[in-house]
Amino acid sequence: MSVRYAFCVILCLILVFGACTSEKAEPEKAEEGKVASERTESVKTHLGGCILLAPAAEAPSDLYQESDVVSTDEYKPFTKKLSVYGIVLIGRDDISDDFMRKVAKAIKEMFPQGNGIDVELQKELLRNMYKYKTVIPFFKGQDHEFAPEDEAAWDLTRSQNSICDIIMEGVPGQVNEVVEHILHHVSDVGLHYTFPDEWGISKTSKVYQAMQEAIDKEYYIVDQYGERDDEVRNRVLLQEFAYWVIGSGWNFLGPYAPDAEWKIIRTASDLKEKLPLSYELFESTIPKVMVSPSIDTLEEFKEFARSEN
Repeated sequence: MSVRYAFCVILCLILVFGACTSEKAEPEKAEEGKVASERTESVKTHLGGCILLAPAAEAPSDLYQESDVVSTDEYKPFTKKLSVYGIVLIGRDDISDDFMRKVAKAIKEMFPQGNGIDVELQKELLRNMYKYKTVIPFFKGQDHEFAPEDEAAWDLTRSQNSICDIIMEGVPGQVNEVVEHILHHVSDVGLHYTFPDEWGISKTSKVYQAMQEAIDKEYYIVDQYGERDDEVRNRVLLQEFAYWVIGSGWNFLGPYAPDAEWKIIRTASDLKEKLPLSYELFESTIPKVMVSPSIDTLEEFKEFARSEN
């Protein structure tokens, strides 16, 4: 978690304070980075370092649109994209198309119509994902490096979208890697804007109150995230907590999440017994708009996992 947190903080801080381009960058790339830097320094564009504060796109009339993997120069230095239900998945050439398609399949299964779903409320969530340009970058393994000439393009892409984490292909714990980081974007963007009182990235929201209960009862240990009290840290704390609550409510953590995380509370019954505020928050909102992907789909991700040995 600490390595992932460090990457996330670096990503967010670069977005907040503007990016430094490499001396080796091409002139036009450096100019793009300069423009992005000047914009982020003069006007605050993102909440918590990653969530667009103002709508930046129109939602289509059909919110359940999806595409196949296609080439693109819209999200440089990434070279291809797949759009599904308001989320854009982006990758470079080393990412397999099949992996992107399977992640899209998991996202689709999270947002069914029927089975007690409040379709109008679900549509509002998807509409917000479109409007605030939710984008998930894919990386091959744990290599997050860009060539110097690509760094300015990456900074510009990040400044124009809501990018709150990444998905890595070919890593241990591949199932959890996918579901956790889809949920980070759904909670940071979709839930934040659809349920601001309940899931808002704010110290006045119910999820913040539920998080404080978990911290006070020493179920949620936050020492690894440092001691400073700022917007980026609070957003990361809330997105991790949201994943924990939803994953527990879905009974997902037991089979798939690392034992090192959330050791005590890992099921819906644990949540109900030990953290009533979190359980009530989950029950009053999440089943109305989304469900866990199917076991069959989750198991398919194991073929992409790399052994830890």
